[in-house]
Amino acid sequence: MHPGDGGPGLLVGALPDVVTVELFADPPNIHLYPEEADRVKRAVDRRRREFATVRLCARTALARLGVPPGPILPGPDGEPAWPEGVVGSMTHCPGYRAAAVAGTSAVAAVGIDAEPNSALPAGIERMVASPGERRTLDRLTLSHPAVAWDRLLFSAKESTYKACFPLLGRMMDFGDCTVTPDPERGTFTSSLHVPGPVVGGRRVDTFTGRWRTVAREGVEYVATGIAVPAAPAPPPRRR
Repeated sequence: MHPGDGGPGLLVGALPDVVTVELFADPPNIHLYPEEADRVKRAVDRRRREFATVRLCARTALARLGVPPGPILPGPDGEPAWPEGVVGSMTHCPGYRAAAVAGTSAVAAVGIDAEPNSALPAGIERMVASPGERRTLDRLTLSHPAVAWDRLLFSAKESTYKACFPLLGRMMDFGDCTVTPDPERGTFTSSLHVPGPVVGGRRVDTFTGRWRTVAREGVEYVATGIAVPAAPAPPPRRR
């Protein structure tokens, strides 16, 4: 099996100017560099497999950008350390692994996240969603019940934080943004309640992302992604 082969995709092609590679299974005997293998030598088998497969996806995506292979090590907060001139993001959940990369000339940051398309465990929704967001989730659940909207909101916030972290240099909390999904367009907006990053000389406080669902071998997934343009569009001019 090669990354991106066969079946409907989830995140491939979802984000502009971004190369995404995904796999729905763990191929055997994936090569890890010694530095990478050292990071998971004491990990359980499940963790070693997801660590290796997501790096296979990342190296395949980097090769499509013309970047030679090399180790991809976690940073101090677990974020992947990408080669110079590249931004990217990784995600994995049971049965799915993906990596998305882009050149910094076009994209300032990338954030992706994938989850099972099923409701969050009891009590978690109140931890990640504001009262206003929960009202939105209730309406969406009534009108579009095939999507686990609480899980999608969780995923969208994860994608937001992954995109913002390398730009802000700090972690964010679930209450630091409000996510509003658009069920018809397959998009969402993420509005920050904290000062956003400065990109191309402008502060960015609102991000637009994309979401998708797919069923693969009887398992349903939901995924979200954000690509922050290197030169954000100027704010609308007041009349």
